[in-house]
Amino acid sequence: MTVFLDLDGTLTDPAPGITGSIVHAMTSLGLDCPPADDLTWAIGPALIDTFAKLGAPDPKAALDAYRAVYSTGGLFDNRVYDGIPEALTGLRDAGHALHLATAKPHVYARRITRHFNLACFLTHEFGPEMDGTRNDKGDLLAFALEQTGDDPAACVMVGDRHHDFTAAARVGMRSIAVTWGYGTPGEHARATVTCETPGELPGVVRDLLG
Repeated sequence: MTVFLDLDGTLTDPAPGITGSIVHAMTSLGLDCPPADDLTWAIGPALIDTFAKLGAPDPKAALDAYRAVYSTGGLFDNRVYDGIPEALTGLRDAGHALHLATAKPHVYARRITRHFNLACFLTHEFGPEMDGTRNDKGDLLAFALEQTGDDPAACVMVGDRHHDFTAAARVGMRSIAVTWGYGTPGEHARATVTCETPGELPGVVRDLLG
């Protein structure tokens, strides 16, 4: 039985680093931008789409400006949610293989999981390439399943945003919506089940996968 885990809004709260870097990118290009506190909706989706939604004339230039500040420290302006290490320990001890499946480029994701001592729980870490390959989470999960050989019927995707649940359904996988992240109740309704706290996650996985 395999558990795929989102990163932002599921394992860690990355809001200060992501929203602050978005504001920096937009303002450095002379573009208007909402305050950081109004940008939590941008946590989860591919950032190239976020900059297009914010009205950047050249989303790629905005993404480059974002990466210039994010990669030099913004990615660590982040914290692991309380109870996540214990939840991952419980899942691992129950015999589940744990894989990361994040919309964040894997070169950044791996730095974060190492820095916050989460990599030790993960067998594989999947994320898009820097050029945007597999930005779509459905494509990412399909690729991950090809690499691991896992049966999607014996897997579950754990995340906080609708992208996680839509992608899981597309590849034949069930999903768990965690309510401590940045998704809305409407997004959570797309998941197979919901989970209210990290401490409940091992039990929710057990009930879903058997």
